[in-house]
Amino acid sequence: MSNLRDFYFNVVVPDFIKKKCAKNVMDVPKILKVVINMGFGASNLNKKGVTDILDELALISGQRPVVIKAKKSIAGFKIRQGFDIGCKVTLRKFKMYNFLDKLLFIVLPRVRDFRGIGLKSFDGQGNYSLGIKEHIVFPEIDYDKVDIIRGMDISIVTNASTDKRGRMLLEAFKFPFN
Repeated sequence: MSNLRDFYFNVVVPDFIKKKCAKNVMDVPKILKVVINMGFGASNLNKKGVTDILDELALISGQRPVVIKAKKSIAGFKIRQGFDIGCKVTLRKFKMYNFLDKLLFIVLPRVRDFRGIGLKSFDGQGNYSLGIKEHIVFPEIDYDKVDIIRGMDISIVTNASTDKRGRMLLEAFKFPFN
């Protein structure tokens, strides 16, 4: 069992009901999934770079990533339809809570000059997205074996109907907002 999952059921849910932010247990917003994206960038020209990215994302998430292919050809970026342009992982349930636990309490404090995450990254429907510029802040990645430092996007999808409820949920999970 994840500490964050137990924290949600034992602390967050009763707190939402006690503050009258939710009428009952089913009305309390919850995190549905976490999606992690990494783009290949210039490394899609060689297969070793692509396999390195896939292996690193698998280490970070604990799950094998799915390769994303280009839907359209874009001449300016030298991309043709069907080229591999990135990879993603969708985490749910126990793996999601384990990843969020690691993200909040291990990874974000390791980010250089970290002053908190911004509040402007909500999408209007209670979902939150954040970007990490260096994937080497994750403890699974061996810094000596990394050839290129890459970034990643992390999207936290909730069933909250508004940004206010989504923010309240993430604040209850102790997200370090600035």
